[in-house]
Amino acid sequence: MTPRQQEAARNKIKKIKAALAADKKRWGGFYDDSGGLRYMPPAIYIKLQDYTGGLRYMNWFQKNFPSDIGYPAFIFAHMIILFKTGRQKEAARRAFECFTSNTYVFDKFFGRELVQEDKYEWSNMATIDYAANYFTYSQQQPELADFTDWLQQFTHSLKFLHAKAAYLGIYRQLQHTPAGEKRSALLEEADALIENF
Repeated sequence: MTPRQQEAARNKIKKIKAALAADKKRWGGFYDDSGGLRYMPPAIYIKLQDYTGGLRYMNWFQKNFPSDIGYPAFIFAHMIILFKTGRQKEAARRAFECFTSNTYVFDKFFGRELVQEDKYEWSNMATIDYAANYFTYSQQQPELADFTDWLQQFTHSLKFLHAKAAYLGIYRQLQHTPAGEKRSALLEEADALIENF
């Protein structure tokens, strides 16, 4: 980025933070943020290669939006920030969360063919369409070369491959399992995979 682009990016972050502060004031100490401004800063911090600033923002986000799981690209951005600030264990956990939020984004990142899975997809953000059309991170980004190598190793690790197979097995069953005890048990099993990764 040129110095002018960097300045514009930092000003954008400042404007977003000011808008979020105004939103909180307007709602009496709570955030509404129906426009989703809170999701924008991590991608800007990554463009700036200001990973420490990005980590501070993510810590603020988790404190102020503790039940907000985000969306796949946002989770992916958090993973990049954790890796780039030397938090590989946390990045690995976040990587599995990212995979479970959309099982196609890693293939999109690595430029592999996206193949539709016969599985339950719990929201439009979990679909192949989301990965194909809205996920923009790529292994081609030179500033992510070290992260790309790490993610490649992570996605070939036995721990990830076992958890991935278990998760996909559960969601293939969910595709054809009606509401009831069995479905609830499968969802609990999937949640446990994520929590215990």
